[in-house]
Amino acid sequence: MNRNTLLFASLLALAGTGANAADTDAIVQAWPARQPHRDAALKGLSLRQKIGQITQPEIRTITPDEVREYAIGTVLNGGGGWPGMDRAATPAQWRALSEQFQAAALQATPGIPLLWGTDALHGHNNVRGATLFPHNIGLGATRDADLVRDIGRATARAVRATGLHWTFAPTLAVVQDVRWGRTYESFGADPALVKRLGQAEVEGLQDGLKDGRGVLATAKHYIADGGTRRGIDQGVAHASPAELAQVHGAGYLGALDAGVLTAMASFSSWTDSAGYVEHGKMHGNRTLLTDVLKDRLAFDGLVVSDWDGIGQLPGCAPEDCPAAINAGIDIVMVPFKWKAFYANTLRDVEQGRIPMSRIDDAARRILRVKFSLSVSTDVPATVEAMQEPELARRAVRESLVLLKSKPGLLPLPRTARVLVVGAAADDVKRQAGGWSVTWQARDTSNADYPQATTLLAALRQRLGAAQVTFDPDGTTQDPARFDAVVAVLAEQPYAEGEGDVRITESLRHSRRHPEDLAVLQRVSGHGKPVITLLYSGRPLYVNDLANKSDAFIAAWLPGSEGTGLADLLVAPAAGEPAWPGFTGRLSFPWPAGPCQFSTHEARPWWPVGGGLSGAEKTEQPRLPEPADPPLCPL
Repeated sequence: MNRNTLLFASLLALAGTGANAADTDAIVQAWPARQPHRDAALKGLSLRQKIGQITQPEIRTITPDEVREYAIGTVLNGGGGWPGMDRAATPAQWRALSEQFQAAALQATPGIPLLWGTDALHGHNNVRGATLFPHNIGLGATRDADLVRDIGRATARAVRATGLHWTFAPTLAVVQDVRWGRTYESFGADPALVKRLGQAEVEGLQDGLKDGRGVLATAKHYIADGGTRRGIDQGVAHASPAELAQVHGAGYLGALDAGVLTAMASFSSWTDSAGYVEHGKMHGNRTLLTDVLKDRLAFDGLVVSDWDGIGQLPGCAPEDCPAAINAGIDIVMVPFKWKAFYANTLRDVEQGRIPMSRIDDAARRILRVKFSLSVSTDVPATVEAMQEPELARRAVRESLVLLKSKPGLLPLPRTARVLVVGAAADDVKRQAGGWSVTWQARDTSNADYPQATTLLAALRQRLGAAQVTFDPDGTTQDPARFDAVVAVLAEQPYAEGEGDVRITESLRHSRRHPEDLAVLQRVSGHGKPVITLLYSGRPLYVNDLANKSDAFIAAWLPGSEGTGLADLLVAPAAGEPAWPGFTGRLSFPWPAGPCQFSTHEARPWWPVGGGLSGAEKTEQPRLPEPADPPLCPL
């Protein structure tokens, strides 16, 4: 019998003999009091060290020596921030810099590790060579929580390979207007789906935290970032308190059930549509950050601000904002002006603008999170550790939504001679979308994705190079010479507000990308079937394009594994597995008109849950092509 068992048995015996409260208290007091590790560590920190814990610089602006000097507790890399500003940095180079930061932090605050955060939104997407999974909008179409959980585990392994510990994911937005440039970061328009898949992603990411396998997940962006009026990034969400909780809060309840340890405040603002009260920017909303999230929902993790987000509060600057810290922000992401923030926050505490109790609470939360994981890992610092191509290939297959198909057309036989058109067919950046190697991804080329397989390459692997001809703009080849045409249309990559569809613009893909319409016009009507795939970060109005196609597939932003696309386009060879057709179903409604932006549209082309299997026996009727208004109504 061990000592704890003996103690428990003795206490039971005393209870059985009628020991009173005073006796019990005396017994308890006889034992030396011990503080939890985080509280003991907190008491050993000076004010300067506590402020170092809440300050988060970007790696381009801080050195290991400065981490030691200022007792910095956390750093991040933005999209386009790499060790030595080398976008081709290897996992070993990432790991080496992480270890330098870690050693410096442990010298400044012995026993308290440093956390490094990154935006690993669809795989470890900032690091060259990592597998890129479909963005969340595609994963939402799979409706497969087990798949999402496995992708979380794979992403965590990739992040750990580089020596990092924290990803700013998942996005838990329930999008109300698809003009928002971050629509593709959302799992869908259904709060229940966002809750289920968000919970699964957190479970996958944080699996094995103590063993050095998992990474910290982040529930973001708290709250209603997907509910802004007209889909304006960082705009104002008009919602009643009930809608805020039941619709926009659904994903956070799932994340909390999964034990999420960090949350990120939203750039957006909230206006109570029931009382018509403007509550302002979320970074300064104490009611929602502290009273609701921390107190009512019992969230005992930490809240991190978004990139310079505190500077958007009235009377604040990115380097000075007592209001945000007092509202409940625990770690302040201040990428560039972190030294000024450090000095200003020290002054604000000393002059009473920030209570010492708030600094202690923030530091205590940070330590609680830090002591919940092991910063060391057995994951090797190799490119191979960042790759899960078969898992990504499966995710691509399950995410594809067939919106139109001629009976018996798909899959194509292995003997088919195929003409591939559309420059996006051999362009990884458009296949992967934003947040791929760089923030916007537009400045990348195929050379930045050595692990990736484009759809063109995948078709050549599957059919044989001699059977696949590539004519990017459809001007040099006669479609009649081929058995089928595969056309790949695409949005250009974008991230955040740079992807917003402006207020009076339409969703008509042909208006925004006339070159894609021109390609289809050249290859359709030649007596050969045209199979069109659309890479997009949101549902778009495509009636004119679908009418020029015999099959039309919403491929979303599939990532690095174009092989998953080819799996459903071409029949398997003898002995290869036969896939069960198209199983993806829409997680957003697909618009029937160019100005249908709302995810509550009453008469879309396809509703949420829509999509074909490919086994249908009848062909869909021709779609109407109403006149395209020059401007959409406000």
